[in-house]
Amino acid sequence: MSKACCPGSFDPMTNGHLDIFRRAAKLFDELVVTVVVNPNKQGMFTIDERIALIEENVADLPGVSVERWEGLLVDYARDRGMACIVKGLRNSTDFDYELPMAGMNQHLTGVETAFLTTSPQYSYVSSSLVKEVAKLGGDISALIPPNVQDAVRAKLS
Repeated sequence: MSKACCPGSFDPMTNGHLDIFRRAAKLFDELVVTVVVNPNKQGMFTIDERIALIEENVADLPGVSVERWEGLLVDYARDRGMACIVKGLRNSTDFDYELPMAGMNQHLTGVETAFLTTSPQYSYVSSSLVKEVAKLGGDISALIPPNVQDAVRAKLS
């Protein structure tokens, strides 16, 4: 059985994230969307809120679950028998950031990293940009799932 995790902060989850989850779910028997806790960041949503929003959007995907993790991601993957970490890449900047981490993760535990390129319609979408546009009153409806849009609106009102 092939297992992988797809880590991130997902604050908030975007349609680009959901696209990566859906595509990765086809490649592995089990995919765990892993909401990584960064104690140095103050997010718009709590970890539990992020998990609930993601769970609602992946409920129709067989073999996909959502968990939290704080610590080295490769420890999480290794301890759960996962052979792969899945990362979505929007551009060369993402690649330049992720490549050294992939190498270090492989060195530390043997866990591989698979990069999925973002679908073109989501190549400009980031959680940070979504939050900024939303705070300034812009239309984010095409960028995030409806339940996430409702949650963002509620946080900003």
